[in-house]
Amino acid sequence: MDLRTKKKWDRASSFLNLFQSFGAERRWAPVKQEFFRAMQGKVLFVGVGTGLDIPSFPPNRDIIGIDISDRMLARATSKARMYRGRLELRQLDVHDIDFAPGTFDQVFTSCTFCSVPNPVRGLEVLRRVLKPGGELRMFEHTGSGYFPFNCLLHLMNPVARLIGPEISRDTVGNVVRAGFQIVRVRHAYLDVLKTIHAVLPA
Repeated sequence: MDLRTKKKWDRASSFLNLFQSFGAERRWAPVKQEFFRAMQGKVLFVGVGTGLDIPSFPPNRDIIGIDISDRMLARATSKARMYRGRLELRQLDVHDIDFAPGTFDQVFTSCTFCSVPNPVRGLEVLRRVLKPGGELRMFEHTGSGYFPFNCLLHLMNPVARLIGPEISRDTVGNVVRAGFQIVRVRHAYLDVLKTIHAVLPA
């Protein structure tokens, strides 16, 4: 387990709910509800955090939610108990997932791969635990392709990385580099907040 990353998100667990609940979560709740509606089969949710996304999950699904931070998971526990379906929480580093190959029908992420230290390797691990033809669905902050906004994000990224997520990653490119096939990319806000739908070729 990456202890440096774990400690960073352990620290963030104390203020993340306050920071997110009254802004970002309210703003993006309708987008997330539509996004999560596609959940089906056995689902792995990567980066469950403090559980802010759980109320947007559709009912009666079979989900395993993982996070590197035990403090995040402690805060997510009450929301997980209220979920009307099967939702199991586990502390795992995405780089070290030990599920058997082909365990899951789908993998979902939500503002997760802006924070994974080695995103391509993490995505390769997710590819391994998906069934052939399985789906990767991501709701992610990414870098921008537009000047001068892209330059500004690159300049701000070293500071952002110290306290939280990176803000200039090429997540779509990383998905392709990890061996997935892109089905669709939709922009939720400009080109920096995206939903990504990809599949593992059968």
